[in-house]
Amino acid sequence: MVDSSRRWWAMLALLLGVLVVGLDVTILNVALPTLAVDLDASTADLQWIVDAFIVVLAALLLPAGLLGDRIGRKKVLLAGLALFAAACVLAVLADGVAVLIAARVLMGIGAAVVLPVSMAVVPGMFTAAERTRAVALLTAGMAVGLPLGPLLGGWLLEHYWWGSVFLINLPLIAIGLVMVAVFLPESTDRDAPRLQPLPVAAAVLGLAAFVYGVIEAPVEGWTSAPTLVSGLGGVLLLAWFVASQLRADEPMVDLDLFRDRAFLWGSVVATAGSMVLMGALFLVPQYLQIVQGHNAFGTGLRLLPMIVGLMLGGLASERAAARFGYRVTVTAGLGTLAAGCLIAMATGTGYGLVATWLAVLGLGLGLALVPATDAVLGSLPPHRAAMGSALMQTLRQTGGAVGVAVLGSVASSVYRARLELPALPPEARSAAEESVAGAASLGMPEVAAAANAAFTDAMTAVFLACALLAGAVKIAAGLKFPKTIEAQSQDEPTRTA
Repeated sequence: MVDSSRRWWAMLALLLGVLVVGLDVTILNVALPTLAVDLDASTADLQWIVDAFIVVLAALLLPAGLLGDRIGRKKVLLAGLALFAAACVLAVLADGVAVLIAARVLMGIGAAVVLPVSMAVVPGMFTAAERTRAVALLTAGMAVGLPLGPLLGGWLLEHYWWGSVFLINLPLIAIGLVMVAVFLPESTDRDAPRLQPLPVAAAVLGLAAFVYGVIEAPVEGWTSAPTLVSGLGGVLLLAWFVASQLRADEPMVDLDLFRDRAFLWGSVVATAGSMVLMGALFLVPQYLQIVQGHNAFGTGLRLLPMIVGLMLGGLASERAAARFGYRVTVTAGLGTLAAGCLIAMATGTGYGLVATWLAVLGLGLGLALVPATDAVLGSLPPHRAAMGSALMQTLRQTGGAVGVAVLGSVASSVYRARLELPALPPEARSAAEESVAGAASLGMPEVAAAANAAFTDAMTAVFLACALLAGAVKIAAGLKFPKTIEAQSQDEPTRTA
């Protein structure tokens, strides 16, 4: 056990790492309209700029954690932080979409190392009495970064250029690197499952191919050969990955965890909630900034009702779950989320209504996500806690990536279908069709008005899809989600009621 002062300094270093990851999940969202103009980025480009980070993060969480267990968590964590810093430098210097997407891929690799390895070092540094507090601090560090992202990103864009949203990470990472090197002890787990290169490659390529097919579908056509080959190829690779884990004597992913109702349905609810959250955070900043005309920092401020609702919902969910049970609390959250999506369909009447549905969305997400996550973690026996929590985080991040891909592509398809443009030169027409930001950059009021109307229709369609998703999961959870969760000892099987 590490002495008290050193382990809490090490915890501060870990907090800096997860805070940077949390920031980078959302900090770029308010910069999307700026990137669309400065880098001539289409809607598909913007989806990839967001999703390149999340796809790689989701696909590599489990193998990165296993790599740290095998060769040393401190060494792997230092490498992950250094890679993240190098990726931020590359992003700052990017002069085109391709370089920025490549930088986001590298950030995703670094983040995939930082999250699981940071959680894995906790048991070796803290006593059982301190462990819960340490895990809660790490979880809070990631959670705090999510709402701070749009606010900090908006402020930076108001005062500097878009590259500053990546530059801000460097001092935090530098401090974290020094503190990890000085205070964090080395640790390994030789009993951890071995890395399996082919299944890892199948998971990464499969998820990337599927997301690529969905993102490019509005441009290539939903039934075009590139869309079908990429999408179906991705699904087949992911299916092979699952089959390989079912056949393996020592799988990287323990799929038997899904036999437990709390784990299965908690993961379903958390994944669906992440889809809605990331899909909304992809579209709503563009709506506030371009359609409603707010600046970047003003857009970040106007997202606060969602963040406040999310926090209030999360706080209320603990008492609600204790009093009414997990099933009632989770289904109430999903119902509130669906209601917020339906209210969001009534767009175009000023910020008052927008603030209302943002708050209702956040409240529903907090009521659903927090008890769903707690149900998953509470149902796991100690010897499966690391694997189970990593698997759930993988599913949540995958849900976020698919949410941006699917909901962004739905928005792009509806936008193109509803866009009614006057006679324009080919280049101007192409810019307007690529994105609402491209239309706004032309400086033609008639074109901007048509694009704003089309984008509003697109966002309405997306929120209808989100309402249907939340409603469907609510019905299923009402039938299957356990009412109570019993924490398990090391040798007991998981029981849910």
